[in-house]
Amino acid sequence: MGTSGSGKTTLGRRLSGALGLPFIELDAINWQAGWYDLNQNDPAEFIRRVETALAPEAWVSDGNYGIVRKHIWSRATDLVWLDYDRSVIMPRVIGRSVARALDRKELWPGTGNREEWRQWFTDKDHPIRWAWRTHNDRRRRLEITLGEPGLGHLRIHRLRHPREAEGLVAALKTENISSSRP
Repeated sequence: MGTSGSGKTTLGRRLSGALGLPFIELDAINWQAGWYDLNQNDPAEFIRRVETALAPEAWVSDGNYGIVRKHIWSRATDLVWLDYDRSVIMPRVIGRSVARALDRKELWPGTGNREEWRQWFTDKDHPIRWAWRTHNDRRRRLEITLGEPGLGHLRIHRLRHPREAEGLVAALKTENISSSRP
């Protein structure tokens, strides 16, 4: 978990590779061709697709979609919260948006969705604007949510700086190797 640009997908893929587990990118499930948003426009289908993706015994997932949170968290063992300051987030989300706008690569295969410069100015929920506008409120709400009862089964890893991610990947990989030995 973390705000736009925090590195959820990047870290998720690293953890997936290190642990040898499938990676579930929630944005890839949510965003359909033409920027059709299942989370908003067909929540039942979004939930169904996420539940299907969660079928394996173990996996790594990224994302912040509240509508599927209980489905994911009820099966998760660990939750990694990339709780970085705006001074870390904003250069990342801006850099990512610039790179995407320049390379024009499709964001999720088969969707045709690409970063467009004009989105920065016309879409109030563009990741750059979203990250700036929601950073503090999302942090406060997640702190409250993570303190709720019923989450005792989750080991919560709250990372405050990107350099902490490498140590977490190494620790979880070591733990995974140790637990898989006979």
